[in-house]
Amino acid sequence: MLKIVDEIMNLIRKNTGKPKGYTSPRIERAVKPLTELSGTLTSLPRGGYLADTAAGYIQFGSPPETIKDTMRLPGGVPDIFVLSNDMFDWIKGISIAEIEFPIYYNFFIKKKKTFIICSREQFSRMKRVLQEAVFGPQSFDISIDYDPLVDRKKIPDIQSEMNFFRNNLKFSDIVGFGLFDKGRFTIRGVTVEKEESGSFALYQDDEEFCRVPGTIEYKPAYLIGERSPEPYRPPLFGVTCLGPSHGFDAEENTSGYIIWLNHQGIMVDPPVNSTEWLEDSNVSPKFIDSIILTHCHADHDAGTFQKILEEGRVTVYSTETVMMSFLRKYSALSAMPVTYLMKLFNFHPVRVGEPVFIHGGRFDMFYTLHSIPTMGFRMAFQDQTFVYSSDHNNDPRVHRELLDTGRITRERYEEFCSFPWDSNVIYHEAGIPPLHTPVSYLNRLSPEIQKKTVVYHIAKKDFPEKTGLSLAKFGIENTLYFNARTPRFEKAYQILGMLKSMDFFRELPISKAQEFIDIIEEERYRKGSVIIKRGTPGDKFYIIYYGNVSVDSGGLEERKIYGTYDYFGEVAIITEQERMADVVAETDVVVFTITRDKFLNFIKGTEYERTLHRLVKIRSSETWNLLSTSDFFRYCSSSQKTWLESMFMPMEKKKGGTLLREGDPIDFIYIIRDGEIEVTSGGKPVCALSRGDFIGSLKNVHDNEPSSMTYIHRGPVSLFAIKQEDIARFIESNPGLLMKITSMSENMCRK
Repeated sequence: MLKIVDEIMNLIRKNTGKPKGYTSPRIERAVKPLTELSGTLTSLPRGGYLADTAAGYIQFGSPPETIKDTMRLPGGVPDIFVLSNDMFDWIKGISIAEIEFPIYYNFFIKKKKTFIICSREQFSRMKRVLQEAVFGPQSFDISIDYDPLVDRKKIPDIQSEMNFFRNNLKFSDIVGFGLFDKGRFTIRGVTVEKEESGSFALYQDDEEFCRVPGTIEYKPAYLIGERSPEPYRPPLFGVTCLGPSHGFDAEENTSGYIIWLNHQGIMVDPPVNSTEWLEDSNVSPKFIDSIILTHCHADHDAGTFQKILEEGRVTVYSTETVMMSFLRKYSALSAMPVTYLMKLFNFHPVRVGEPVFIHGGRFDMFYTLHSIPTMGFRMAFQDQTFVYSSDHNNDPRVHRELLDTGRITRERYEEFCSFPWDSNVIYHEAGIPPLHTPVSYLNRLSPEIQKKTVVYHIAKKDFPEKTGLSLAKFGIENTLYFNARTPRFEKAYQILGMLKSMDFFRELPISKAQEFIDIIEEERYRKGSVIIKRGTPGDKFYIIYYGNVSVDSGGLEERKIYGTYDYFGEVAIITEQERMADVVAETDVVVFTITRDKFLNFIKGTEYERTLHRLVKIRSSETWNLLSTSDFFRYCSSSQKTWLESMFMPMEKKKGGTLLREGDPIDFIYIIRDGEIEVTSGGKPVCALSRGDFIGSLKNVHDNEPSSMTYIHRGPVSLFAIKQEDIARFIESNPGLLMKITSMSENMCRK
């Protein structure tokens, strides 16, 4: 058996390390741990502010991982936090009130209580956040997460296990709240005053001590590894670690990873900055369309909404118990109802005892031993297997104690004893007991098991020097590549995966998928190659599978770069005119092409054909420049901009008038080409809009609600109009963009 294990791990290690082409130096966006303050008020590297007062450090705003900024300061992690005006940043998709880890640190390490200063409304919301994160759901029925065919005796009493970790701990033991009274609160002789502008003033001895901005800007900080000069090509089966360590480690990225299956990605507990990490590593986020969420601690769920708010819709796999806890937590942070948040992604509930299949892999979920409901899984793909423990105390001595004290049943004990150590590769967390598995226990496992175990969620300094275990290494260059047997329909799966990610196919019947596979051809271009030359006939339609191209049609204020799943070449085919742009391979490129006749036949009579005809009439350098330079649409991808362009209808208003009245239905969304628009609400001025701004609320369109504002133009104005039904379909497919633009609009109106 040991020989077989050696062969398996040698195959994996042989295919682990720097893939061909990795020549770029290590890139770092991480910041050096802060060891001293810059003055009375210090801007923290990851966002937020730290005031050095007579009451000790007071932190204003708390984006994810700011504890890594303060751990090495002379005064250490602060125990007083002031919540910023907003607790959630929709542009970044993150909490800016992440006080969970400072609370753990202060209570369990410093034996201190953390104090949170906030408004009464924020107090109610923050209590709900911490309830879910620290103590878990107040009430739940874990049986809903099990296949009905599972023996009821095998359904664990998760609440009893949680109580073991809680050890009679009460909410008031770890956190206290100070509520603003008429905008002021005093703690340890220091008064915090919240001004009408949202900013804060601090007073000591009745004198103003310093002023603090009320708006918190989050600044990403993380290690990237080595960036490939060419875009990454996902493998048939592999695992890429985004971060190997825990939330208290200032030296390494916080835990999270990607499972690559059938050349597509599944993020598991995505850490904050995951998308930036991928883009900086030259990996297209479009390859990742799924998330597995195992539980609701900040070091496991902080990046989930970042991924949800990207282009397109992602599918989240979790149990109903974990999912609802996550939604309650982020509903409290964002002040958005759970029902609304659920519209932003596809939820696929998983059940223990019932396998779920993702990209050809079989996942069997199980509940682990942790302080809140947490799931791990074993997965199989072709002839290879992989198990992820998630956060789990896997120490048999603890299991025996729980059995002997009646906290778990004999069936649950036997489940713990049957951990799938027989898997080809074991991704096992380790950390401080009792919440985590002690690394000392993993280091006592048999040599056979140690050889195939990758330890994760642990700081490098805590990893044993003498061991047969492997320490997880982050970076694309350290991806584990499994030598899995090739599926029978590998190429067809890749093609269909590409097709389902493209906006136009959403309106096509399934019968078209079969035709699509039959009519496409694969072509490859080296970096610098001219794919299309201006002035040549339009003979092909192109879809990018891998790589980046630049499109130069002249007059562009911003470069037009297309990447994975973007397409080009359709306009010349529809118009039967010569090519209007040069298209050059910015990297090595793999494209799928369709000849003109086959393409026209493929789209004939479809909504996409009608869309293309509209696009041909309107597309110009002006429309691209308008979207690219607009504050509202700068977050759009190239595909999203093209989709929006296809919906534009030019409109001119020669005289002054009212474009849209408060209370009226929103039949059109408008984008300003030229001129100015005044916005009022209840007869009072709100703001003024100009070129690149949009008129009408996307959120109201999505919710089928009337306009909440009146839009007036005093003189001539030039616009692009988009029909309500067209923009509603666009929003439905790109819900994350809706929240970003809505947030920007609200912020602008505040100003």
